[in-house]
Amino acid sequence: MPHESQEPLLPAPRGPVSAAVVEYLRGAGPLPRPEDVAAAPVYGDDLQLALYLCYELHYRGFAGVAPECEWDPDLLRTRAALEHRFLSALRADTPVHDSVQDALAGILVEPVDGTGVSHHLRDRGELWQVREYAAQRSLYHLKEADPHAWVLPRLWGRAKAGMAAVEFDEFGGGRPDRVHARLYADLMADLGLDTTYGRYLDAASAELLATVNLMSLFGLHRSLRGALVGHFAAVEITSSPGSRRLAEAMRRTGAGAAAEFFYDEHVEADAVHEQVVRHEVIGGLLEQEPHLAPDVAFGIDATGHVEDRFAARLLADWTAGRSSLRTPLESEMSGIP
Repeated sequence: MPHESQEPLLPAPRGPVSAAVVEYLRGAGPLPRPEDVAAAPVYGDDLQLALYLCYELHYRGFAGVAPECEWDPDLLRTRAALEHRFLSALRADTPVHDSVQDALAGILVEPVDGTGVSHHLRDRGELWQVREYAAQRSLYHLKEADPHAWVLPRLWGRAKAGMAAVEFDEFGGGRPDRVHARLYADLMADLGLDTTYGRYLDAASAELLATVNLMSLFGLHRSLRGALVGHFAAVEITSSPGSRRLAEAMRRTGAGAAAEFFYDEHVEADAVHEQVVRHEVIGGLLEQEPHLAPDVAFGIDATGHVEDRFAARLLADWTAGRSSLRTPLESEMSGIP
């Protein structure tokens, strides 16, 4: 069983910025200097971990860290500086479609010859690669629907009703055993992974942290509610075909029944969710607030941008025959030295 209520441990720092944030959370040192924040590579380990640490205080927090740190004004100023760098880079680096319709069209039709991570795992992935993917993705899937729930107070009418309907399914439709985060923990157990929340933070790449930081960034800011809806749409629309391939990968590699079920569940559920998100959530939002259309398109395209970077990192590592993780998994079932 997963340790669902346990606060995760603080991770090892990855540079001067994340080291200063860790020490501040421990009550043992000052926050990072502005010049260190400005100098840290925006998509790199140090900045992305520091931002993740700030965001995690709004989820489960960390063991030994006072709950009051969530709203510490000095820490919030540091978070704002980190966010500014991340959001500025996303706006500069993401090719954004001219309209929501064009952005949606870009993800509604899959290329004939796909080359992504789900294709790799389905066609030739090994069990150790499946385990690495599951370990990294746990930082996302064990909080899968949580940041999207933050947008509910910022919506009304059709958009709110549609969003709530999809979130209700994500949270198990009233059944704790069907909460998607619970199902993902079952998948991890099938793969011999530790299901403790936050267990693989030290192992996860900067590229994975950016995918989680993106949804936290959009979810925590009312001004970015359109981008959060775009992110939600991108996730739901691309989930069903990707989950079908991953379900096949689980079967081919012998990952286990719960691992297969998690992705089989997403094939069916997200095919329905896609329609609701497009017609009710996006349609309802833009009917009420048409000026948010550029933000919705940005949210869709920025999601693709960070996911593409994560996929490129995984495939580059695996093609070279090396682990994609910063720290090794447990030796049992690993399949690699």
